[in-house]
Amino acid sequence: MVRSMTAFALKESKQENHQLAWEIRSVNHRFLDIKLTLPDSFKLFENDFLNVIKKSLNRGKVEARLRYTAEKNQQPDIQVNESRARALIIACRQIEAITDSTEPLKAVDILQWPGVAQETELNADTLYAETRMLLDTALTDLSANRLREGEALALLIDQRCDQIAELIVKIRQRRPIVLEHLREKTLQRIEDLEITPDTNRLEQELVMLTQRLDIEEELDRIMAHLDEINKVLESNEPIGRRLDFLMQELNREANTLGAKSHDIETTKITVDLKVLIEQMREQIQNIE
Repeated sequence: MVRSMTAFALKESKQENHQLAWEIRSVNHRFLDIKLTLPDSFKLFENDFLNVIKKSLNRGKVEARLRYTAEKNQQPDIQVNESRARALIIACRQIEAITDSTEPLKAVDILQWPGVAQETELNADTLYAETRMLLDTALTDLSANRLREGEALALLIDQRCDQIAELIVKIRQRRPIVLEHLREKTLQRIEDLEITPDTNRLEQELVMLTQRLDIEEELDRIMAHLDEINKVLESNEPIGRRLDFLMQELNREANTLGAKSHDIETTKITVDLKVLIEQMREQIQNIE
């Protein structure tokens, strides 16, 4: 099964006194790169959430965000850290004595000082089971979306493989014409030079030239790579890297064909071949 690395999932849970939401998006990446954003009260479970995501996904740049919203009547109360507030007041009075300042210290200024005003901590333990179940559901949706996208990519790749196979048939059909044209062109040059060549030597040179321009091996390798692509697409394992390697091999063979074509029509077909390979390579960048 082919899976894309590009997908999105959003799962929400609304209860009487709060709302939870997991938002997960993924794009292509060479490895598995996870960015997890959690409310402070849930950071205790960060490693657990990361492990859950790692077990579900193999590759991709993943951004997972958990949102927690309490109902208005459930908003946490603000508590004052009295010891810290007293220490701050004493420090301010000492500074006033040194600087002869008489400006009074306002209560709102004290509350704005870090650590003085504290919100009641959310008991995330009571929400962990719900949050974990919601994460599992979001990952299931994400995987399903990646699978659907992957199936579409596999279809496009399969179509490109068929088109490449058709081009290979055209090149094979064209080859005898190219070689015959090459032979006629060589004989015409000899005739223009008004010389009488050694017939055996001429045949040997024509055979050697034909061998240098022989592309049967390259065509056979391209067809073998197409067969391998079809096999890889049926695998249940992550196949993106394998397919990327096969694209490199196909491109290498296409370049060799272009160098040996010795024919305008074959060169045009080779250009079309490279375009199809590049289209496949771009699609494969998104496959897990």
